[in-house]
Amino acid sequence: MTSAVPRPARAPLVRLLLRLAVVAAVTESGYLHAKLYVNGYRFIPHIGVMFLIQAAVSFAVAALLLVADEPVLQLMAAGTALGALGGFVLSRTVGVWGFTERGFQPHPDALVSVLVEAAALALLLAGALWTWRGRPRR
Repeated sequence: MTSAVPRPARAPLVRLLLRLAVVAAVTESGYLHAKLYVNGYRFIPHIGVMFLIQAAVSFAVAALLLVADEPVLQLMAAGTALGALGGFVLSRTVGVWGFTERGFQPHPDALVSVLVEAAALALLLAGALWTWRGRPRR
């Protein structure tokens, strides 16, 4: 069964909604990193600066995605999410400059951060697949 609105007519709306969802996820990740920085991570050598940079870059990428739907910005959004997830995994396994944590501490920010970063990646993938499927075939 097909929908009442043909795919080409709804494609811009779907792309916009996916982009706004990515903006929300990247913004939330930035907010969580800024919050953790202010609430104590700023005193951890090297780690505090990394949290501040993660927050700043996340906010900047989200703001740019609000005004432009460019592939390079989507790659940057994926990079911020992958970087945060990579840091999370490293901090719970081998450590980062001697800094380690266990589980999903601090609660609930660690879990929420992982979820919004995974959501950002899933939404970016969905947007890429949506765009790729909509391209004319040769």
